[in-house]
Amino acid sequence: MADSYRSMLDRLIHNEIDVADFAHRDHVGVAYEALATHDFAEAVQLVYAGIKTMAERAGVPEKANATITWAFMSLIAERMFASRYANAEEFIARNPDLCRADALAPWYSLERIRSDLARSVALLPDRVPAD
Repeated sequence: MADSYRSMLDRLIHNEIDVADFAHRDHVGVAYEALATHDFAEAVQLVYAGIKTMAERAGVPEKANATITWAFMSLIAERMFASRYANAEEFIARNPDLCRADALAPWYSLERIRSDLARSVALLPDRVPAD
């Protein structure tokens, strides 16, 4: 599947993915590939721009969320640098918590992460995770 995530990243960058064909797991795999091949800032920009364009084309621009993209990209980058992974599939298999819908709940309240501001600006967390 690693080649598929590389291909999917290319298709996301070129606005060739339909929102219905882009599951949360795909977001994680594409983010991994972007971070593996670009520096952090460029990877975030590429992924966010692709998601934003895809959502706008689908008529659901509110689905693009700068805070969610930035937070997930930060978590993925941190874990990529803490351990070695052969590819996106191995990364996903070893980090299944990132594929859960509530993965950002330790750091963000629903009110904050779903706010209009969070959609357009990468907001800092409003929670501190319990250890």
